[in-house]
Amino acid sequence: MSAPQDLLHSIFGFPGFRPGQEEIVDAVMAGRNTLAIMPTGGGKSLCFQLPALCRDGVTVVISPLIALMRDQVRSLKEAGVEAGALTSGNTEEQTEEVFAALDAGRLKLLYMAPERLASSATLPLLRRINCTMIAVDEAHCVSQWGHDFRPDYLRIGELRKALNVPLAAFTATADEETRAEIVTRLFDGKAPDSFLRGFDRPNIHLAFAIKDSPRDQILRFAGARRGQSGIVYCATRAKTETLAQALKAEAHSTCFYHGGMDAEERRRVEIRFQQEDGLIVVATVAFGMGIDKPDIRWVAHADLPKTIEGYYQEIGRAGRDSAPAETMTLYGPEDIRLRRTQIDEGAAPPDRKAADHGRLNALLGLAEAMACRRQVLLGYFGEASEPCGNCDLCQRPAQLFDATDAVRKALSAMLRTGEWFGAGHLIDILTGNSTPKVREKGHDQLPTFAVGRDLSKPAWGAVFRQMMGRDLVRPDPDRFGALRMTDAARPILRGEASITLRKDTIDKAVPRVAIKTQVSEEDASLLSALKAKRRALAEAAGVPAYVIFADKTLIEMAEIRPDTLDAMMGITGVGAKKLESYGAAFLQIITGVKATTIHPARRALVGRDAGAVYDRLNQVQVTLARGDDGIGKHLSCTQSTLRHIAERRPSSLAELAKIQGMGDQKTDRFGAAFLEVLREG
Repeated sequence: MSAPQDLLHSIFGFPGFRPGQEEIVDAVMAGRNTLAIMPTGGGKSLCFQLPALCRDGVTVVISPLIALMRDQVRSLKEAGVEAGALTSGNTEEQTEEVFAALDAGRLKLLYMAPERLASSATLPLLRRINCTMIAVDEAHCVSQWGHDFRPDYLRIGELRKALNVPLAAFTATADEETRAEIVTRLFDGKAPDSFLRGFDRPNIHLAFAIKDSPRDQILRFAGARRGQSGIVYCATRAKTETLAQALKAEAHSTCFYHGGMDAEERRRVEIRFQQEDGLIVVATVAFGMGIDKPDIRWVAHADLPKTIEGYYQEIGRAGRDSAPAETMTLYGPEDIRLRRTQIDEGAAPPDRKAADHGRLNALLGLAEAMACRRQVLLGYFGEASEPCGNCDLCQRPAQLFDATDAVRKALSAMLRTGEWFGAGHLIDILTGNSTPKVREKGHDQLPTFAVGRDLSKPAWGAVFRQMMGRDLVRPDPDRFGALRMTDAARPILRGEASITLRKDTIDKAVPRVAIKTQVSEEDASLLSALKAKRRALAEAAGVPAYVIFADKTLIEMAEIRPDTLDAMMGITGVGAKKLESYGAAFLQIITGVKATTIHPARRALVGRDAGAVYDRLNQVQVTLARGDDGIGKHLSCTQSTLRHIAERRPSSLAELAKIQGMGDQKTDRFGAAFLEVLREG
């Protein structure tokens, strides 16, 4: 068995280990279950590749992306190491080469995607080739709290137990909750040897900026770094293409990358990026996991990332050679709305959605930080540090002001409206904007109405954004995104604590350009919840979402907010069959109350005038069940009889008595009152 130190130099060409690598390699070499959290560019792959070459048998590496596996296999082969990958992107010849090398006993590292673990042939294969260790790259993908969750990663723990071999898991991004879930999922809750090697990448300059002509901001940033390799991350596929075109028009070598491209197109971009100097890739987050290109000099985010974990992973692709690298992240109100909507429309349970809103708040806290960004970033991962001197706020300190009075006003407006409204409505109250909704709710009579006229609507938007960044308020998924106070806000509201916010970002807040949206800001969260319910029903039925209800129907529901099935029947696109199939489920989303089961006779009248008549007839018969004096013999009409009366509208006692189920006795008891209802209806 070769010594790791010898192979480190002879195969990989390194004179010695980087800080923290050697003890991880020793643990893996000894066959101990291992969890290593190391910064991007910290040399994670070497910590399982080196022991694999020193140990007997084959090490299987579970890795999430074909591009990542190809890159590592290519690098190993260039270093003279026999390695192979079994992926859906292989040609038949490539797959045959891998199996031939396995059968000949030449292969030491076998890469495979987690999806292959679902195959019944995988376990026998790994036993046959003498798999003696499992390595899991990007282990945060096992966690539903992580930002790159992959369901098939959940099979790895069972594979470890079935093979009875040690497992080594590696990732660069995992907060405390994610690390706990990794231990539960991969190690059956039994603590592995854990190594937390710090998250700091001091060579990377951190900077954020509020969006102000964002395309021009990206073009200026790239123009100042012309000829350097860089990545621009965008929130949507369409934006990657339009922004790539804008960069090309400025004579930058540029291409785009997103999940909607076919596999061969994506592969060409990956190869170009690896081989071509100075190329800019404009991409969604589908691009980049595990990229080992050492000389990426900058990473820009044209839109706010989803989480701090995602942000850290993405900026970590810059400066892997430890030379200086730069980042710039743009953000604005529409980004926050998009990310909130993505959370609300997701299929996660309410507690997960609440936690995801908290994670987004943490990212806003980094964006709106008042001092050294690196301290905020590292603090999120539980690591303390001194001011770094290598971020925009260290170099240009933020302008601050005592925001206690403004924050108290905002919290008071929330409390006086029952914490049932979003920032848009609250800002209307604070600025004295007497909208129809404000007047309808009587909120123009509140003591807080117009108390915030000293700030503009955009400035108040910046205040609320910073309040979220300080985790003083969070959207409540159960209340369609209405803001609710956290415990941290209560001392400020009670006058027991003060708070400082950034003045510069409030001063820079300008009126938003009107952006065409499907619904108003106040209705957006409800629309997201309705879409989430539609998607769940569509997935359960195995049909496209529009088969349940069209977007237009859900938009109308969000705007009108019907509170009964009768009102629901008035929504465009809601017919009798769809009302019966889905009405109660969507009504529960809108009202927050589970719809009561109604009799088939009443259901047949939903949405018709006869339905309201039926309800009044039913109320009358309950009132008169024992006569006017309340001591008579109990009488009642069947639901079907009430339906016939509501539909046929008899105009006399004689006609009423002929209705099936009535007769003289019931006509005598209820007749006069029923006819009165019919005349009114």
